[in-house]
Amino acid sequence: MGEISIKINIADRIYPLTINTEEEEIVRRAAKMINDRIKEFQDNYAVKDKQDLLSMCVLHYATSTIKAEKKVSTSDTNIADQVYKLDSLLDDFFGK
Repeated sequence: MGEISIKINIADRIYPLTINTEEEEIVRRAAKMINDRIKEFQDNYAVKDKQDLLSMCVLHYATSTIKAEKKVSTSDTNIADQVYKLDSLLDDFFGK
């Protein structure tokens, strides 16, 4: 598809963006998630500075991303081990 221009509000600042049409929903959802997380941090901690709230938000999402990557990596290793064991079992079974 084509590109569109949109305006995204994050932490009470407007950011004009040019994105692919198919990315619009993802970008808008991401901005909403960020704003919701900022609001949560603002409500739960005595932090009012937007820069501090944004930093806390970035740290939250960065650690979540690293945890997810680690989980996928571990899952891939487990699957590879299971496939190897299954292959060995099949070799033993058909080799006899």
